[in-house]
Amino acid sequence: MDKQAEFVLRTIEERDIRFVRLWFTDVLGTLKSVAIAPAELEGAFAEGIGFDGSAIEGFARVYESDMLAKPDPATFSLLPWRSEGPGVARLFCDILMPDGSPSYADPRFVLKRILAKAADLGFTFYTHPEVEFYLFKDAPEPGQRPVPVDGYGYFDNTPHGVAVDFRRQAITLLEQMGISVEFSHHEGGPGQQEIDLRYADALTTADNLMTFRLVVQEVALEQGLYASFMPKPLRDAPGSGMHTHLSLFEGDRNAFFEAGAEYQLSKVARSFIAGLLMHAPEITAVTNQWVNSYKRLAGGAEAPAWICWGHNNRSSLIRVPMYKPSKGNSTRIEFRSLDSAVNPYLAFAVLLAAGLKGIEEGYELPRGAEDDVWALTEGERRALGMKPLPTSLNQAILSMERSELVAETLGEHVFDFFLRNKQAEWEDYRRQVNQWELDRYLPLL
Repeated sequence: MDKQAEFVLRTIEERDIRFVRLWFTDVLGTLKSVAIAPAELEGAFAEGIGFDGSAIEGFARVYESDMLAKPDPATFSLLPWRSEGPGVARLFCDILMPDGSPSYADPRFVLKRILAKAADLGFTFYTHPEVEFYLFKDAPEPGQRPVPVDGYGYFDNTPHGVAVDFRRQAITLLEQMGISVEFSHHEGGPGQQEIDLRYADALTTADNLMTFRLVVQEVALEQGLYASFMPKPLRDAPGSGMHTHLSLFEGDRNAFFEAGAEYQLSKVARSFIAGLLMHAPEITAVTNQWVNSYKRLAGGAEAPAWICWGHNNRSSLIRVPMYKPSKGNSTRIEFRSLDSAVNPYLAFAVLLAAGLKGIEEGYELPRGAEDDVWALTEGERRALGMKPLPTSLNQAILSMERSELVAETLGEHVFDFFLRNKQAEWEDYRRQVNQWELDRYLPLL
């Protein structure tokens, strides 16, 4: 048994932990959990805990359903919102087949596989997400519109505001779990919040995001509120994105930084950006995986709809933040189409794969956008060589279907299941008759 596992077992005994929750996600990014007694954990570290994989979205067919959840001791943390009664801890799991080999249906393994490829090239992949979400007064009843907790806007200071108390409590719990928070503030929409996590390697960030969403929902319920990561819950308010900063390191050196280069961007960084731009349409079904995601991308403001990059340009798909003198290691790029309801393991995997493809193939970076992309006409955008992102889940699916890059990155099993699931979602959506159609056409036709 390794030292980390021994530390976890010793801590559980010393802290009188009575329940251990083992977490993992399905292909769509839904958090799954099974609780075991502490006495079972040593065996779980050694061999894993068996479960029926056919009952989990995208994991296995009935005749190959036996699977194992093997906890990763590096992810051990206490659940601080369980302050009353016996202590509760959690660990993220890797999903294995009965012979101990990794399950190709496990989103965490999908990310680990592309991270291993990056490591073979000498790179470590770091991410820093800015997570937006809405707080509503309560869970809306079917057919009812959600009611935001307040009417404040971007960076508003709200004395004795519900949102201030909420953010303080959520951040306190996150930091108790070892998840560092960099910023928090009220976002642009009524009741909309943003909490930014500190830089970490991509696997740690993905685990942290799954924890983050649960913490936010737990704190909301505790305070009699309802938190939603839906990309566009309100028609006339901004959607909830997850602008994510990306960088590659070679040891302690930021591979994106080159002193004296334009915007201080190295050739590695320029090719990485070019890879993201080249493959943006085919990865969009993963980075924006819901029908509702495209309502946000069509909404203008700071949601990108055109494939371009720009220096400090918040209307572009990829933004290169201002360079800070003497801080070369903070050089990074910001990918802005991601939304907060994404499966972070799969999203980070396809972003890294697209960027690495650009590096391996030596893609050339096109000219950057200097204008407000939303203020340009469609003709002006096309004259500048910009192509649109997919405007619907259906368009994104069609682009993904033809993608060798996404198929190779996700693996055949996840690729096929994801496409089938998204196609079914689109078919169900396009058969709906919504309130807009009734209001517009019933009086007219």
